[in-house]
Amino acid sequence: MFIISFIVSTFCYPFTNLLNIFKEFFKGMAWYEIPNTTTFSICFTLAFGVAVIIFVLCLWVKATCGMFTSSVRMDGKTVLITGANSGIGKETARDLAKRGARVIMACRTMDTAYEARDEIIKQTGNENILVKKLDLSSQKSVRDFADEILMIEKRIDVLIHNAGYGNPFNKEKSVDGIELTMATNHYGPFLLTHLLIGLLKKSTPCRIVIVSSGWYWLARFNLKKYLNELDGQPVYLYYVSKIANIMFAIELAKRLQGTGITVNSLHPGVIYSGIWRNVPFPMTIGLTFLNYCFFKTVVEGAQTTIMLACSEELNGVTGKYFSDCKECELQPYVTISEDHKRLWDVSIKIVKLTDTDPKIL
Repeated sequence: MFIISFIVSTFCYPFTNLLNIFKEFFKGMAWYEIPNTTTFSICFTLAFGVAVIIFVLCLWVKATCGMFTSSVRMDGKTVLITGANSGIGKETARDLAKRGARVIMACRTMDTAYEARDEIIKQTGNENILVKKLDLSSQKSVRDFADEILMIEKRIDVLIHNAGYGNPFNKEKSVDGIELTMATNHYGPFLLTHLLIGLLKKSTPCRIVIVSSGWYWLARFNLKKYLNELDGQPVYLYYVSKIANIMFAIELAKRLQGTGITVNSLHPGVIYSGIWRNVPFPMTIGLTFLNYCFFKTVVEGAQTTIMLACSEELNGVTGKYFSDCKECELQPYVTISEDHKRLWDVSIKIVKLTDTDPKIL
């Protein structure tokens, strides 16, 4: 009892003094009439309590953020990263280049891609960085990109599906007439993986890393409803595409079992990156506050991707889902094998795989 009393008094004493200081401050302001003591105390206590809670949550976010601390090298390995011109994709490219990897930056916006490449070269001293044009929402762009990679590359040791798109307010269609979020986040990576599978098999052991999101639990995937013409609010479609990422990763891992290719998906955390670029003002004010208090930095957000790309401890690990540099359990409704197979079959039709295209059986 004495210890508890000591702790309480120790905490409350400076708090009481602080409250009195604020009271005297406001009393000295001629234009401000201080409310009654009880009201002022309640308001001040609530504000102070909220500030303490925010501070504690900030500490918790930082304390639970997994960091990949291994110094493992990637010399002699080629890594292909989509969406590597900004955000966690750019940070992943920078880190792997620093480890000696040959990095192919597959990007939609070439100006920022070249700027990112030059910055990475300057920071790491690794000049073995290539920039290639890739718009995952366009099936023609995906096919053209794959054709070029197959012509110039002898191996791909790590394929990282990092690029992502989300527009919380407007629903759009791709040049192929497909809902833009699913076209970019799922169907594009699905097609690209198929087109590069032959090269990946020649490069074994190799890895496929798919960046999903822990926010997948906000949606449910109904194949009868969410195919091409997707219903629902645009922000909801982003969560649906993240479920598709996880389901694709699990099914792909099963189909590639025994080939020397591992497939894993991950949640990078909530990061203030380019994925928020379509959020309008004044909502950006709130996002800025959340960013400084709770969001991860791009360095922190890239850690799980980097771990899955190069950790020697994950050799042979496949079909798993990770967050904060550790394996995590998925919600049961995401692990239904029949749904994975149905999504696979639907995806084959939507990306228009032909008889002459490479197959993943």
